Amino acid sequence: MVIETIIVSAVSMGGIAAALAVFLIFADSKLKVKTDPMVDKLTDMLPGTNCGGCGVPGCSAFAEALIKGEMSPGGCVAGGEDVVNEIAALLGVDAGSKSRMLAVVLCKGGSAEAVQKATYRGEVNCTAADISGGGKGCVYGCLGLGECVDACDFGAMGMDDNGLPVVFYDKCVGCGACAKACPRDIIEMHPEEHKLFVYCKNKDKGPKAKKVCTVACIACSLCAKDCEVEGAIAMQSNIAVIEYGPDPLGGDAIKRCPTKCILFDVEKDVTKERFEAAQKGAVLKTG
Repeated sequence: MVIETIIVSAVSMGGIAAALAVFLIFADSKLKVKTDPMVDKLTDMLPGTNCGGCGVPGCSAFAEALIKGEMSPGGCVAGGEDVVNEIAALLGVDAGSKSRMLAVVLCKGGSAEAVQKATYRGEVNCTAADISGGGKGCVYGCLGLGECVDACDFGAMGMDDNGLPVVFYDKCVGCGACAKACPRDIIEMHPEEHKLFVYCKNKDKGPKAKKVCTVACIACSLCAKDCEVEGAIAMQSNIAVIEYGPDPLGGDAIKRCPTKCILFDVEKDVTKERFEAAQKGAVLKTG
């Protein structure tokens, strides 16, 4: 009796499994979404990083936008010139152009400049550290745990020996992953033609900001007064804010900055090769 029950159960389960398999095969054939072969071809040509730097979520979505004529091949920031030209030739369209976007880390308050109020011993990432405030006295500054570096899929960032992330401008594709990863919004994406930056996010009044970081903006307004483009720099919430417009901003605004937190055209000199050489030199010097 027991054996018969087992046999009947096994046969029943087998029958159910077979029926489900047939149903799934049928459903797959009927419900399968057919894709445009050209979309598949374009997706294969794209870098496959799904970085979102083009403005849409993923390479496949970008390929669909190309087919619809909603975007130009030049919108792919990660593919480079060769990929863009290859896609343009396939589609028979102009490659188009897109202003190169670069990541800018707007904080210079590393271990040597920022006051350390405590030792952070939690999970080693910036998002977790931001919840408790991290170890630095400045609650607006870089937490220094490299979550932005981990988010970069292009090897375009590294942590220096001062506890700050560095962007390599010969490698940055402008995808924006590092900016999205920063819990304090210290990293911003800017067109390559932007040269003047305020490297501070501290909104406290001058004396309090200077107390926690030697390179903090102290809201002295000298940069706003010295800027050659009227109204291009204004004070907002105790910090200098640059209003980029059609007029190019030069370096006049940095002349009298007492903490050297506003700098002009310094990003172009940062390359991966120079960074690694500097880090190696620092290790040899301390070793």
